Amino acid sequence: MRKILIVGAGQSGLHLALGLQRHGYDVTVVSARTADEIEQGNVMSTQFQFDSTLRFERDLGIYFWDGKAPYTPNTRFMLGVGGPTPVVEWGSPLKKPGADVDQRVKMSHWLRLFEENGGDLVIQKATVSDVDKWSGGYDLVVVAAGRGQLAEIFERDAARSPFTEPQRMLSVVYVNGYQPDPAGPGDHSVDFHLLPERGEMIVMPALTVSGPCHILFFEAIPGGALDVFGDVSSPKQHLERFVDLLEQHVPWAREQYEKLELTDPGGTLRGGFTPTVRRPVATLPSGGQVLGIGDVVVANDPITGQGSNMAAKSAAVYLDSILDHGDRPFDGAFMERAFERFWTLHGRATTEWTNMMLSPPPPHVLEILGAASQFTAIANRYIEAFDDPNDFDEWFMDSAKAAAYLAEIVGAAAGSAR
Repeated sequence: MRKILIVGAGQSGLHLALGLQRHGYDVTVVSARTADEIEQGNVMSTQFQFDSTLRFERDLGIYFWDGKAPYTPNTRFMLGVGGPTPVVEWGSPLKKPGADVDQRVKMSHWLRLFEENGGDLVIQKATVSDVDKWSGGYDLVVVAAGRGQLAEIFERDAARSPFTEPQRMLSVVYVNGYQPDPAGPGDHSVDFHLLPERGEMIVMPALTVSGPCHILFFEAIPGGALDVFGDVSSPKQHLERFVDLLEQHVPWAREQYEKLELTDPGGTLRGGFTPTVRRPVATLPSGGQVLGIGDVVVANDPITGQGSNMAAKSAAVYLDSILDHGDRPFDGAFMERAFERFWTLHGRATTEWTNMMLSPPPPHVLEILGAASQFTAIANRYIEAFDDPNDFDEWFMDSAKAAAYLAEIVGAAAGSAR
């Protein structure tokens, strides 16, 4: 039986661990915290997932929140430039709904399940020297701890990493009391508010430790009008400042946030990181090689809601690569191939699109987003591409392709009107 060590107990690491267990591998997971500590701690992310990555979990039998987590079949997009109402507003349904399960809920459950299935769980904040010491006892070591000393042993890939500093500062609140817009599609909608020269504000239904809730978060341009959480000293103050910003910058949603309260004392998060792609293989001091997964090797900004989706996709691709590899050695060449398979299938398109959305939007992007309010086909295609960002290559990323697509849509509409 092949032995695999996974260092890190987040979305990618535990997804891969449970998948390998199901296929008979001897798996050890190293987690910095126990399941109880995860469950009782602070929120870690926003973690919305689209249908395709929920399906990965359902296929493995590790998605336990059908009927518990709010389904989200609808999306809305609003562009506000400082007035009392958005200057652009449109909505689109998802073909199949997504869902958001607080990682405190999901990871604590998965960690307990891993142990119940006979997995070897080590509770320790692992260092490079620890991993180096352990590595000789395993056929493959996968590093899924996305920050800190372990992540830093993976070299930054400059050709795939255009940024050298954070492009957004994130401020998150998990709340009860958020009211659906009576003019909108109801409670189960992801709302995206684009606030030019300031950043973005996003709302999504979720399941947290206390039950259904809403997650609201600002993506603030560093140093801008929304980047004002640096001196916040308590969850209560965090929520109060968040509501003040809503009043100033999202006044059209005023009735929706008048009664907000935090779900629990751990229901806030703030900070920022530099979007980075790292090389997938790192060499330990003793010469052994380890494989990075998830945001160890591809860490994108949350602006496009791809973090947990990318982690799940990387786990699914790595699982298939390991199974396909059979009894052959897990050498550096295997590790490079597994990552490049993921990068080709999912990573490149998602990363390039997310990086574009962090920059001031080029004219053709503004034209597309504006046209989506007039043409349902554009709105639907834009939203569906969140589940498979490869489609953006065909009509969104390039100005010439965008112009051709818009001309096609406008021409079809004119033809049907005759």
